[in-house]
Amino acid sequence: MIGSTFKIEAVKSMKTLRKEISEFVKERDWDKYHSPKNLAMGLSIEASELLEIFLWLTEEESKKLNDHQLTNLKEEIGDIMIYLTNLADRFNLDPVKCAKEKIKHNKNKYPANIVKGSAKKYIEYE
Repeated sequence: MIGSTFKIEAVKSMKTLRKEISEFVKERDWDKYHSPKNLAMGLSIEASELLEIFLWLTEEESKKLNDHQLTNLKEEIGDIMIYLTNLADRFNLDPVKCAKEKIKHNKNKYPANIVKGSAKKYIEYE
């Protein structure tokens, strides 16, 4: 029962986010700039800004961000989620459903009994 309630809330949350992003863009008349190409490029730029937070940190430092770094991380994750959701919406795709389908695909591509504990690329197992 709890699992199904969580799923329902997640679906509502995603629909709400898609609607909020759409309204935000429409209110600013930015639709004309949000071609799939531009959204994909923006997504890549925001992902690079996420990487910048971790640049020059050691493995241990990357696990223990200070308040400023954590604030930046939250902002970049938000930006990435907005661009990704907006891009998916252009093709009437649900990012959560896409992720679930990809996880299913990856379970076949990387069987746990073969890859457990290894970081090898799937082609290295053939």
